[in-house]
Amino acid sequence: MSVQAVIEFFNQRKKPVEILTFQDTSTVAKAAESLGVTHGEIAKSLLFKVKDDYVMIVMAGDKRLDNRKFKDVFQTKAKMPDVDEVMAVTGHPVGGVCPFGLKQPIPIYLDKSLQAYERVFPAAGETNAAVELKVAELKDITGGQWVDVSKD
Repeated sequence: MSVQAVIEFFNQRKKPVEILTFQDTSTVAKAAESLGVTHGEIAKSLLFKVKDDYVMIVMAGDKRLDNRKFKDVFQTKAKMPDVDEVMAVTGHPVGGVCPFGLKQPIPIYLDKSLQAYERVFPAAGETNAAVELKVAELKDITGGQWVDVSKD
């Protein structure tokens, strides 16, 4: 169901993409190995609770969140929801979370770490699915805003 929501998301935007499927891409390391790319080219999507709302940050897979930068941008501490809440809010399981085909609208933020790459591989709604997109396409299709919240 989750991959189908991703396919519908791209079809509605007249941007059909190939869903790449593998044994398991639930972690950055597994996804990079399956795709034959660097850890940084895996675009990991992280859901955070900001007061009574949510935001999603997509960043290079080899980067970690800088809590100070996050607080400067969002005026609150970074709080990750639990696994069940992630599924309830996004419609995607942890390991398959992506900014496409979301169950409800969530503001999308793209960390500047993605700008080091021409193309990236975000998950596609399941732990064994991904898509390949140019970083510019990712920005356009998600309407994401650039932020700097990763550790240097």
